[in-house]
Amino acid sequence: MNVSPSVWLLTVAALCVLVAADFFIGRKPHDVSLREAGIWTAVWVVLACLFGVGLLVFRGGGPGGEFFAGYITEKSLSVDNLFVFVLIMAKFAVPSQYQQRVLMVGVLVALVLRAAFIAAGAAMISAFSWVFYLFGAFLIWTAWKLVQDARKGGHEQEEYEENKLLKSIERRFGVADRYHGTRLWVEENGKRVMTPMLVVMLAIGFTDILFALDSIPAIYGLTQDPYIVFTANAFALMGLRQLYFLIGGLLKKLVHLSYGLSVILGFIGVKLVLHALHESGVHVPEIGIPFSLGFIVLVLAITTATSLWVTRRQERV
Repeated sequence: MNVSPSVWLLTVAALCVLVAADFFIGRKPHDVSLREAGIWTAVWVVLACLFGVGLLVFRGGGPGGEFFAGYITEKSLSVDNLFVFVLIMAKFAVPSQYQQRVLMVGVLVALVLRAAFIAAGAAMISAFSWVFYLFGAFLIWTAWKLVQDARKGGHEQEEYEENKLLKSIERRFGVADRYHGTRLWVEENGKRVMTPMLVVMLAIGFTDILFALDSIPAIYGLTQDPYIVFTANAFALMGLRQLYFLIGGLLKKLVHLSYGLSVILGFIGVKLVLHALHESGVHVPEIGIPFSLGFIVLVLAITTATSLWVTRRQERV
């Protein structure tokens, strides 16, 4: 899809306005109610759907279908990422009224990182056709790793562990012994040190990098259009903060989500390999967007239904 620089600028400007509005709405630390989270989650989903419909009307079924397939995939991966956010919040004992501020910064960092990864991915794809083999193999490996993690108990048995880089930053600058509101730096004994709030934000930011390694190859398996890749990622991320508060309790019930995501990532990985073979001149069937979109929706519906069924049975026992 040929997108002019003016459309790119207009899209980025509109997304910046939406992000600024989100920051303005949540600028005051407070406990987010289910009603508030539900309303704003619905708003972001409706905005994404309107954008997708706009692509369908003005650009045709191909770009529109690619956007919806990409958006649903990225949203599903984001839900799985919320498990890690929950672990990070618990590890650092973030007060409930400050959690939305942490998530707001985390989403902003994720948007910037995704934009950089998308640009790098687009450059690699245009320069090296074999990158599709690399992306496909990586997604198949990730799918297998998800299955292995799920069989070990998934997120239930996990506890967030700080990586070496984060630990070295803490040693270098020091960390205050308590939260100081939303402040990031304070002075203790004449020395400027980080607050736990800044440490949590850094932990979320480092985690965002790992998330992008999965999500960017996945969406490039559905579309090679950088504009659709960027907008699908942006819309999937922008409602993540509200979704965290809306389905926080439901996350523990989605026991089969990792299996569903592994099937989807494996499917996209195979799709990428087939596309790479096709580009290399090998006569192999290619998987179209309508089938991909239907397959993704079906897998998510089945895994959600089976997850809820299993958790209900466990609650009755």
